[in-house]
Amino acid sequence: MNRTPIILAWSGGKDCLMALQRLRADPQWQLVGLLTTVNRTYGRIAMHGIRHDVLLAQADALGLPLIEAAMDWPGSNEAYEDAHAAALAEAQQRWPGLRYCAFGDLFLEDVRDYRIRQLGRGGWRAHFPLWGEDTTALSQRLVAEGHRAALCCVDTQQLDASHCGRDFDRALLDALPSGVDPCGERGEFHTISFGGPLFRHPLKLRRGESVLRDGRFQFTDFLLDDDAAQA
Repeated sequence: MNRTPIILAWSGGKDCLMALQRLRADPQWQLVGLLTTVNRTYGRIAMHGIRHDVLLAQADALGLPLIEAAMDWPGSNEAYEDAHAAALAEAQQRWPGLRYCAFGDLFLEDVRDYRIRQLGRGGWRAHFPLWGEDTTALSQRLVAEGHRAALCCVDTQQLDASHCGRDFDRALLDALPSGVDPCGERGEFHTISFGGPLFRHPLKLRRGESVLRDGRFQFTDFLLDDDAAQA
């Protein structure tokens, strides 16, 4: 059976990690690499705030090439789409015949529809390997299978800032308020993945400072051990 090449939109967090696992287990797909939107001004993954060197370490530990969609801050949605299109074009040059991009989205229809429209303009097709899964079951399975992640950003209008920086584990799931999705699908929190069965070796990270930005979003920095002493 000839497998179809596909690239995975990689935010650095747990949902795209579970999507990666699903793609690798499905004989239909040949996962060729990761695609990440990077804030060039601050040298971090957009939205999650994960450091660029940690992103590179993730890709290396997962054994996958990385394509970056780099954009400046502040940036418009048009700038994001242009950067994304340029990164996809780069991916097609590297892997001729590549026409699919996977995402770790779970149930937000408007986000799914946007991705389909965005990719469709360039002749691409979107794939959602986790779509419609029960988020409680998915979060519990992630912990049970030994995947390692921590909360790196919390929307303090939806979840108390004290959760930022915590490991994504059974204790965290038990502590989440009933109105918070256990996968943070409504933007309640974002995560950083750093170990588990998909990693060739766990990342050695050290927790840095926590900062409130825009009066709403609590970010916790995570540094590679080699750089932590210099920060």
